[in-house]
Order: sequence, then structure tokens, then C-alpha cells
Amino acid sequence: MPRGLQLVIIAIGLVAIAVLLYFIWRQSKAISEHRLRQKKTDEFQAKRRDEMIESIRIIAMAVEEDQVEYSEACLRLKGLLDYVAPELLEKSPYRVFQVVHDKIQHMPTHRARQGTDTKFVQKMDKERFAVEQAHSDEVRRAATAIRHHRFD
Repeated sequence: MPRGLQLVIIAIGLVAIAVLLYFIWRQSKAISEHRLRQKKTDEFQAKRRDEMIESIRIIAMAVEEDQVEYSEACLRLKGLLDYVAPELLEKSPYRVFQVVHDKIQHMPTHRARQGTDTKFVQKMDKERFAVEQAHSDEVRRAATAIRHHRFD
């Protein structure tokens, strides 16, 4: 084989190696960036989950100390449990959060109450208080149980 052809083949091989090294380096960099983003996302989600669990415990404590209406606590706890541990809403004693939520979710809250007829709001309050009274013992037991529950 002529010497010039050998040098051309060697040069082509070196160019191919350089191109492949460039693509390997680029892919390695992309993978590293993806891992870093994934790590940050995982840390954020873990922190958010821990904050939700802390909120669940605070609301449960407020229920135990009668610092919050049971209906509001059930709405909030149900919403938090939907993200943290939705399977608990199907188990006793936590099922009461779902039951109360289902019975009062149609009622106006916050700003919606302000724009609603006073008689209708009074009617809804009466209905809400009846639901709270009917489930008060269950809500208190469930609040105590959820406060001591180990979220894994």
C-alpha cells in the first residue's frame, strides 16, 4: 500500500475518532445536566412532600385543639392526602375526610360566599354544621390517627 494512502487512511481514522469523542463528550455533558436537573427536581418534590406532611400534622393538631372547623379541616386534609397518600382516604379511620369532603364540596367558600345570597349561605352553613356534628367524633379520631401516622 502506498505511503500517501496510508497517511490518508490514518488521517480519516483520526478525524473519525475526534468526531466520535466530540459526540461522546456532548452526550456525557447532556446526561450530567439531566441528572443534575433530576436531582434538583427530586429534592424539591421531597421537600414539598415533607411540607405537606407537616401541614397535615398541624391541621390535625388544630382539630384536636378545636382551633379549626371540622369541615374546613376535612377539605384541607383531603386535598393534602390526595398528593401525599391517596390510599389512606380509602382506609378507616381516614375515610371520614373523604366522606365529609364529598358532602360539603358543593358549598361556596371564601370569595364565592361573598357573592352569594345571605339566605343561601345560612342554609349551607346549617347543612355544613349538621355534617360536622354527625361526623365530629370520627373526624377527631381520624385527626389524632393522621397526626401520628408514619408517612414513608
